[in-house]
Amino acid sequence: MTDDALTTADTTTTGSKTADETDDALLDRPDEYQPAGRFAVDTTTAAAPAIDDEQTISLAGRVVLWRDMGGLAFGQIQDQTGRVQVSLQKKELGAEQYKAWAKAIKSGDFIGVRGHMWTTNKGERTVAVQELEILSRAFRSMPDKWAGIADTEIKYRKRYLDLLANPESRERFLTRSRVISRIRRFLDDHDFIEVETPILQGAASGAAARPFSTHHNALDRDFFLRISPETYLKRVIAGSFDRVYELGRNFRNEGIDSSHLQEFTMLEWYAAYWDYRDNMAFIQELVQTVMQEVRGSLVVDLQGVELDFGGDWAVIDYRDAVRDATGIDLHEIRDVDVLKRAIKERGLGDDLDDTVSYAALVDLLYKRTVRPGLIQPCFLVHHPAELVPLARRSDEDGTRLDMFQVVVNGWEIVKAYSELIDPFEQRARLEEQVELRAQGDDETMMMETDFIEAMEYGMPPMSGLGLGIDRFVALITDAPTLRDVVLFPQMRDDADRVEGDTVEARTGADAGIAGAGDA
Repeated sequence: MTDDALTTADTTTTGSKTADETDDALLDRPDEYQPAGRFAVDTTTAAAPAIDDEQTISLAGRVVLWRDMGGLAFGQIQDQTGRVQVSLQKKELGAEQYKAWAKAIKSGDFIGVRGHMWTTNKGERTVAVQELEILSRAFRSMPDKWAGIADTEIKYRKRYLDLLANPESRERFLTRSRVISRIRRFLDDHDFIEVETPILQGAASGAAARPFSTHHNALDRDFFLRISPETYLKRVIAGSFDRVYELGRNFRNEGIDSSHLQEFTMLEWYAAYWDYRDNMAFIQELVQTVMQEVRGSLVVDLQGVELDFGGDWAVIDYRDAVRDATGIDLHEIRDVDVLKRAIKERGLGDDLDDTVSYAALVDLLYKRTVRPGLIQPCFLVHHPAELVPLARRSDEDGTRLDMFQVVVNGWEIVKAYSELIDPFEQRARLEEQVELRAQGDDETMMMETDFIEAMEYGMPPMSGLGLGIDRFVALITDAPTLRDVVLFPQMRDDADRVEGDTVEARTGADAGIAGAGDA
C-alpha cells in the first residue's frame, strides 16, 4: 500500500466481540438500526481500477480497512472479486458530510458507494466517493487483516471469518468452484448428461461403508443416506441414457482423518459400451485438462512434495504391489484365515479378529503397506475379484477385476471398473454380501432386488468411475486436510469438547479399513 493508503494499525472496529471469543451473549440492538434492502451496483472491485476517471461508478462491499486522517479518509472494500481503495475528501464533500461519513464507517460494515476513479500520488487507483450508504453494520470485531485466523477450530467453525481474513482460503474455494465448473463442461462436451438420483435410499449399496440412517415420517419408512449413487445411475443407463454423471454429496458413517470426511462430494459417471480401459484414458485426459486450465500447470506442490500429473501415469498391478511390499501372494492366498495367519506372521497386524471377510482383510493389508508409498499419480489395476461385488471379473483371469484406482500421495482419488451386468451373478454376489453382514461385517453391501430387476430387463456393457472432488481439490491447492477445501465441515459440538480435543488430534488418527470418502 502507499503512504496515503492503509496499514495494519489503520483498522477501526466496533469494539464488540473478537473472532476468537466464544461468548454467545446476546448483543444489544442499537437504536434506529435498519439495514438496507438493496443497492444497485454496476461494477466490481476488481474491475473498478480500469475504469476511466470521468465515469461515475457504483459498487458495494465490506469495509476491511478504514482510516480517518481529518480532512481525508481512506478505506478498502472487499467483494467477491477482490478489494479496491475508496476515499472521502472534506473539500469535495463539505465538512459536515465528510465528518458524518468518516466517523460512521467501521471495519466490517457493508457500504455502497458511487463516485469516480482517481490515482493517488503513489499510483493507487482509488474511488473518490460522492455518495455513500451504510448497508449493514458489523457488531463484532473483524479478524486482524495481517495475522488472519490461525486457530484451526475457528477457521472451520467460522469459515466466513476465514474467508475474510485469509486470501489463500478465498483462492482455494474459488479454485474449487472453477474445478467443478470445468469438470462439468468437459463431461458435457463429451456428450454426458447430468442427472440427479436419490440421496435417501432403501439399501446402502455402491461401496463398502457403514451408512447413516433416518426415518421418513410421511412414508413411515426407514432410509439410508446414500453411500454412492452407483446403482441408480446404472438404472438410468438401462433407460437408454448412454452417458450420465452426477455431482453430489455422499455420506459414510465412518472414521475421520485428513483424507476422510463423513459428508463429501463425489463425481460419478457411467458410459455405455465402454470398459475400464476407456475410463483410464478418459480420466487422465479430464484431470490434465482441468489442471492445465484452472491451475496453469500439471505440476503442483503439496506440503513440500512435488506431484507431476503430466504424461502417461504409471500402471501398477494391485496383487504384484502387495506381494512386493509384504511377500504375501494374493494370487495364491484366497482364504481369509490363511491370509490372517500370513499377515500376523509378518508382524503386519494383530488386530484382525473382527475382520470377517477376505475383501476387508485384503483392503486393510493394501492400505497399510502399499498405498502410503504411492506418491506420484498412478493407476492401480486388476484388484482381487472379491473386493467389489458390482465389478466385472476379467475374461482373461476370473480371480481379478477389470478395475483400477488412481492413487496420488497415498490418497485414492478415483475408483473405476467395467460394470457387472449379469443379473444372475449380481444376485449371487449380493447374497454373499448379505451373509458376510450377518457374520458381523457391517461395511458390506445390502441386497437391492429392484436394482437386480432393472438388470434383468437388460443393461448394456458399461464402465463407471467415481472421482473424489474434495481430495482432488486438496491435492492441487496444497491443502493438508479435506476440511480445508470444504466450506463448513462437520465439527464436534463445542459443549462436548474436552481438554486436548483439537482438530489436529482427531484428524491425526487412522480412519480404519475403509474410511469415508475413499473413491
